[in-house]
Amino acid sequence: MNEEMKVDAAAEEIKEEKAAESQEETLKEPQEAVREEGSPAEESTQEAQENSSQEQPEVGAEPEKKGFFGKKKEKKDKKDEQIADLTDRLKRQMAEFDNYRKRTEKEKASMYIVGAKEIVEKILPIVDNFERGLGVVPQEQMEDPFVTGMSQIYKQLMTTLEGLGVKPIEAVGAEFNPDFHNAVMHVEDDSVGENVIVEEFQKGYLYKDFVVRHSMVKVAN
Repeated sequence: MNEEMKVDAAAEEIKEEKAAESQEETLKEPQEAVREEGSPAEESTQEAQENSSQEQPEVGAEPEKKGFFGKKKEKKDKKDEQIADLTDRLKRQMAEFDNYRKRTEKEKASMYIVGAKEIVEKILPIVDNFERGLGVVPQEQMEDPFVTGMSQIYKQLMTTLEGLGVKPIEAVGAEFNPDFHNAVMHVEDDSVGENVIVEEFQKGYLYKDFVVRHSMVKVAN
């Protein structure tokens, strides 16, 4: 009887031990599954850490400036730069054109003056011949129709030249000026001042303040 009770007690202990072991295995399986799969909170925390590590700028790098109107502002700045550049180019071209216009006008004026001086210079010998011819006419023949006609033609020629800006250079009684006079003879004369023109051999002429021909004169020392 005692031996049967001992066997039964040993069997019950074995059953209890197996039941405890099975219960422990049952409790371990969900914990391991949770460890393997990971909790949602842990996953979200891990993702947040990864995102923060990705978004964190590198050391020494300038933070990127972003704004709601960032792209529009950049386009506007480029447009303003282009407008300023084009305006500067236009001002430079206008200044260059103005300088070119002034230079061209000056060159045209100088070319016109040079050409006019050459023409006047070729006409002056004709004027000299009129003056020589009329200068030798006797006083009693001044009323002769031929002489009167020549005198009128001479006056008309001189009026035309004066209208074009041609005028004779003052000589007799004026002080000698090498810019306008050409001294071909000197004379000692106490009745006039020193360096004064006493006689004119050939008239000199100006065209618009430019000397076409110097006066040939005699100067008193």
